[in-house]
Amino acid sequence: MSQIHPDLPSPSQSPRLVPEPTGLLIIGNRVTQATPDHRNIRLSLVIPTYCESENIQQMIAQLSQMLDRVLRDEYELIIVDDDSPDLTWKTVNDLCWVYPQLRVMRRQHQRGLSTAVIRGWQVANGEILGVIDADLQHPPETLLQLWAEIHKGADLAVASRHVDHGGVSDWSLGRRFLSRGAQVLGLVILPGIVSRVSDPMSGYFLVRREAIADQVLSPIGYKILIEVLAQGHSRWIAEVGYVFQERSEGASKVTWKQYVEYVQHLIRLRLMLWPVQRFLRFGVVGLSGVFVDMTMFYLFRHLGLGLTLSVILSGEIAIVNNFLWNDRWTFADLAHQQRSWGKGFKRFLKFNIVCLTGLVLNAIIVNLLSRGLGMNEYLAKLIAIAIVTFWNFWVNLKLSWRVTQVDKSKVPS
Repeated sequence: MSQIHPDLPSPSQSPRLVPEPTGLLIIGNRVTQATPDHRNIRLSLVIPTYCESENIQQMIAQLSQMLDRVLRDEYELIIVDDDSPDLTWKTVNDLCWVYPQLRVMRRQHQRGLSTAVIRGWQVANGEILGVIDADLQHPPETLLQLWAEIHKGADLAVASRHVDHGGVSDWSLGRRFLSRGAQVLGLVILPGIVSRVSDPMSGYFLVRREAIADQVLSPIGYKILIEVLAQGHSRWIAEVGYVFQERSEGASKVTWKQYVEYVQHLIRLRLMLWPVQRFLRFGVVGLSGVFVDMTMFYLFRHLGLGLTLSVILSGEIAIVNNFLWNDRWTFADLAHQQRSWGKGFKRFLKFNIVCLTGLVLNAIIVNLLSRGLGMNEYLAKLIAIAIVTFWNFWVNLKLSWRVTQVDKSKVPS
């Protein structure tokens, strides 16, 4: 629940001073509170601040003038200030009497850009949520293009420096290298998430409330878009080019700490998104397959069959064993959605193709280790099984069950 801190002006003194939420970072699916003047809000734009008193008045004036023409009184600007020493929150609070769409949150118990954005969204009244920097480096006019994409039906509209009409104004070679390097690192650690947009480092975007509602968010640092991409459900993502501007007032807050936090965030998301429980089940089934595989391998070798043929035959028997257990246990929730014999056989064929590909890798590894390096063939076999297990799990998750068994109308493209 939210609470009002005793050192803040009371609601009767400042009806647009918003109490700081506490608890989990979860955005509600429905608007549960009304604006002070009971307006119908379509867009809630959060502006996180820290020591931005030199820029914020100009920023609010530009946004208000522009949005008044498009949305009239159907928008709100929510300034979330991390208790700035320059009293940015107070500067904005004094402007509330001039700009009725303004709301202000003074955070005294939490810090960080990403959490500031989420706390702002938690008290927002709009069905479309957004974020923009307060330092005028994000050109306000781009907001209208983002709104147009949302109006067309996009779930997420991102301002990008890396599409047509996008770029940076006057960055040094080192800064460009760090920015691109961070993006490449994201592609390595979270390829399926980061690759969905051209500028995953962007902090300027709009998103439908329903696309991120009821998800426990836990960002680290200042790159909130990656959290939205990873935890949300945005089917249609649009991008709009913009040129990142240099600051006219104030100092940049980007330090090496932010880059470290960015890496921590990527790693945490990778661990969270990895289906650990399902992989453990797959591993248990795999162990049963190892027993079957090694037993049959031993029998075939003692019957006089060649090394490669023994590997292939014992492996195929283990594949049948593993499919039956995986279909009934590891992926039972997915298999249950299509229970006919024909669909089950189709799953088996795909599973077999994936595992046979792994089996080829298995045979190559065994031969390289045993014949090429002189390793004991049984030890070589165990090493090959361990390596191929990761291949089999990941590809089967993406092909044999997930794609064919889930209703495509419910899965983001």
